[in-house]
Amino acid sequence: MDLDEVADELYAVLPDEFVAVRTQRQDDARGAGNRTLAREIGALPKPTAAAWVCNLLVRKQRAEIEGLVELGDLLRQAQEELAGDQLRALDRQRSQLLTALTRRATALAREHGMRVGSTVETQVAETLRAAMADPEAGAGLLSGRLTGAMSYSGLGTTGTRPALRLVSPRPERREAPTTRDGTAAPRRRRAEDARRAAEEARRREEEARRAAEERRRRELEEARRAAQEATALAAEAVAAAEEERHRVDDLDARRADLQARGAELADELSRTEEEAARTAEELERAERHRRTAERHATEAAAARDHALAALRALEEG
Repeated sequence: MDLDEVADELYAVLPDEFVAVRTQRQDDARGAGNRTLAREIGALPKPTAAAWVCNLLVRKQRAEIEGLVELGDLLRQAQEELAGDQLRALDRQRSQLLTALTRRATALAREHGMRVGSTVETQVAETLRAAMADPEAGAGLLSGRLTGAMSYSGLGTTGTRPALRLVSPRPERREAPTTRDGTAAPRRRRAEDARRAAEEARRREEEARRAAEERRRRELEEARRAAQEATALAAEAVAAAEEERHRVDDLDARRADLQARGAELADELSRTEEEAARTAEELERAERHRRTAERHATEAAAARDHALAALRALEEG
């Protein structure tokens, strides 16, 4: 284990994991008896969110970042040579490439579980712009070990410089072979690759935008259809509920009428039962009177027969 390997590992982990991994590697170095390495590991600074996103972009899109730095070289060369047409063309490429790489950086961060806000996204864009404007900043970005964001004001790069220059020195820039017109062929190829990468990124972005619009259109159509169906069902439900309400009202009125009629019939039945009871009592009295009258009549008839028999006896005697 050496400092260079540890640095590569540390600046690749998520910022939230940096301190824990650094502490573990310090313990590993101490366990191996290398206290100097342990101190050097402990001195490695934790990267900011923007620096971590830039380091991630370098690891995943190194060819595009190299093209970005080379494009910055070509821009400076065009400025020195006052090549207006070439400068304008390269400036357009720079703007397109910066936009595409910044968006790619935020997308990569999301894929690795980090949400990137507008502030961090701006810092990433400023760092990429500084890497194009300043060769030393470009080398720092390509190291993949930035600890903080960088910016360029036109008078030089400000902000955090590569903090690990002693760990991984910036290699000397070797002159690239040139073509007949004296321009650096690899630079042009890399710049062209960067331009194509920017165009490809824009194409993918446009396809993604169209796909998103089409998806949103389908979702709107489905939502409208669902809303229409729900509206029709709601209208049917309201009509059915209104019909049931009328039916309930009719049944309630009928129940009230029957209850009133039942009350009347109950009153009439009560009166009829009372009258029947009175009639039964009168009938019983009448029966008693009838039996008494019949007994009197029988007795009177017997008395009459006896009187008539006595009369006939007297007349015959």
